[in-house]
Amino acid sequence: MKAIILAGGQGTRLKKYTKDIPKGMLDVDGRTILERQIYLYKKLKFEKIIIIRGFAKDKINYDGVTYYDVPDFKETNMVEGMMRAKNEFDSDIVVSYSDILFSEEMLKTMMNNKNDFAVAVDIEWKKYWKMRYGRIDFDVESLKIDSLSNIISLGIPDVKLDEIDARYIGLIKFSKKGIILAKDIFEKDFEEYKDKPWKQSGKNIRQSYFTDLLQAVIDDKQEVKAVPFKNNWIEFDTNEDYETAIKWIKSGEIRQIGNFLYNF
Repeated sequence: MKAIILAGGQGTRLKKYTKDIPKGMLDVDGRTILERQIYLYKKLKFEKIIIIRGFAKDKINYDGVTYYDVPDFKETNMVEGMMRAKNEFDSDIVVSYSDILFSEEMLKTMMNNKNDFAVAVDIEWKKYWKMRYGRIDFDVESLKIDSLSNIISLGIPDVKLDEIDARYIGLIKFSKKGIILAKDIFEKDFEEYKDKPWKQSGKNIRQSYFTDLLQAVIDDKQEVKAVPFKNNWIEFDTNEDYETAIKWIKSGEIRQIGNFLYNF
């Protein structure tokens, strides 16, 4: 099994702290986000750890990691970035966003999932959102799950709360078969959607979000399974996210979300 960490973006909503560094290089309690993810992947004996770099790529340089670079990161997004590593698609793969932290137990659960497509979701996200924003009707996107735990729609921004059965986390597991299917779907659609909206976000395929890729897989009649968790993850998307998380760490309040920061 391999890990791919998507770390190519500039993190403009964190620009107070990421003017010269990728957001995965933010220090969180003495170690960077990327360092904490790499530690977990190594601890759980992943065969290979791959990082997709773009903005300020020279700032990401860890031993024992394979790198793929996206020179035109300003014109692309994480899906095309991941496809730069398509020569690595010869095993099961776990993909993680570079601006999240997650527990070892969460990663183990995802590793052990046998579905072709498995997506980590938080079914108690409202608790985290209350702590994070003081409200639950902010920065939301759709994620609908059927009675068989299949995701049937995701990634539509600014929806009503009844369109959100859980919160997308940014941790995805593909089987070897699944990652090849996803690649084939992306390549099939690439030329047609280079200059027009592809899926839910309304972005063209080069600038599409990962949720767009997953929606394309769903639209191809593949089963994309929701893997439920109750918190135990944290996202660093804005300046306020980062400042709030640092306060939580100092106060010990972070333990209400999960003790994943203290895995090492």
